[in-house]
Amino acid sequence: MTEAVPEPVKVNSVQLASRKEAGRLLLEWVEGAGLERPESDAGLWTWLSLLLFDSTCPVDGNGMRKPGKYNRHIAEVDNWQKRHRHLLLSPFLVYRAHRDQPDRACVLLCQQVHKPGDIVTQITERQEYWSNRGVIEAAGALYIDPATGKQRVGAQNKSKGGVRRFADVLNQLDLNWYLYGMSAQELIEYLPEKEFSRFLTKA
Repeated sequence: MTEAVPEPVKVNSVQLASRKEAGRLLLEWVEGAGLERPESDAGLWTWLSLLLFDSTCPVDGNGMRKPGKYNRHIAEVDNWQKRHRHLLLSPFLVYRAHRDQPDRACVLLCQQVHKPGDIVTQITERQEYWSNRGVIEAAGALYIDPATGKQRVGAQNKSKGGVRRFADVLNQLDLNWYLYGMSAQELIEYLPEKEFSRFLTKA
């Protein structure tokens, strides 16, 4: 089945260098087509995943493709806890939320499309986090090396100071504080210094 779009837009299969590039291009395509609520269109994201399969599921050194779990390619648009796992819908949503300053969300957009990693997984599980300027800037200050624009070593550790612990602290703070009203610096000041010391000295 196909569905007409309000405005014709030309799309091509391209190789995407990063989630940031994916978000920018997808936003350009979606807005160019005049689509409303594209995040609710499962067919759209499945089709785009196939179109951009060389980016979402590239051939490895042995000439094989490893698609992984189905929701990396088939969006669960009605499940807000899982729709972020789609390899194209996720960067689209993040880029659109921070379109005024995409580099702010570097912590969620610097990765390869097919390898989002644990930082993306942990922070995008809740919309209140990935759409929150303070949270995103705090995470970027902790886990992104400003000299390279890439993740710092140890950022994905499951132990002290890693992104999973950062998400745990956010969950605790969210019980008593309005996170949308907090700046990145305020959030960082509430992090347990002993646990996050290796990253706090760099933030």
